[in-house]
Amino acid sequence: MSGRLCYAAADGRGFSRCAHFSWVTRLRSFRSLRSRTDTQQGLCPAVPQQNEPPGQGSSMSREDRQRRGPVELCLVGDITENASDACWSLLDVPPGGQCIIYFDSPGGSPYTALALASLILMRGLRATGVVAGECSSGALLPFAACGRRLVSRYSVMLFHHVKWRSEENVNLREAAEWARHFAQLETQMDQLLAQLFGCKLETIQQWVQGSRYVTGPELVEAGLAELIELEPLEILRPKRSGRRL
Repeated sequence: MSGRLCYAAADGRGFSRCAHFSWVTRLRSFRSLRSRTDTQQGLCPAVPQQNEPPGQGSSMSREDRQRRGPVELCLVGDITENASDACWSLLDVPPGGQCIIYFDSPGGSPYTALALASLILMRGLRATGVVAGECSSGALLPFAACGRRLVSRYSVMLFHHVKWRSEENVNLREAAEWARHFAQLETQMDQLLAQLFGCKLETIQQWVQGSRYVTGPELVEAGLAELIELEPLEILRPKRSGRRL
């Protein structure tokens, strides 16, 4: 299944960017597009604008970011096919920065899932995960890594065993090693998922063993997410500046 990763800034001006880069031109295209788009849309926080007082560009940009709201990311489709774009988009959020990640993904490689979750955690991102459609399999790990998790009554999450396949010719010893490794990997992934969700390991294992489709309300009932309606999110509303009277 093909997919894409979209990057957007919640500035109220409808700016969005959908990245589709090849491995060869990924870095060059990403940096070029980012620089060109930021110049056009005024989204480069570190560069003072011409109409800003000298020496206050950084401060003004910080206020602008607060009024705009958090950076918005959208993870759509197979996370393995979108791994490079997903990682670069997360790296584009400043360490400790606030962001919203919308999920509609059937999953993908457990290694890609671990990489995305690691970037969120190690960079201290204040991430809010929103399941806009489906968040299944490997996509569950970066979703669980979000400090706040939001689902609607229509959201769906599939928990199942780690699956692997190889199109290369391997001998019996290599196949046995792959089987041993993936059995260990599955155990570690279940443990990490339970740790990030803050629930008992038995809960995750029960869903995995049954290849369970868990609905949004069921995830909320288990205490792993918050239920939202399909209406404007409070977190996206611009913050008013000024002192309280």
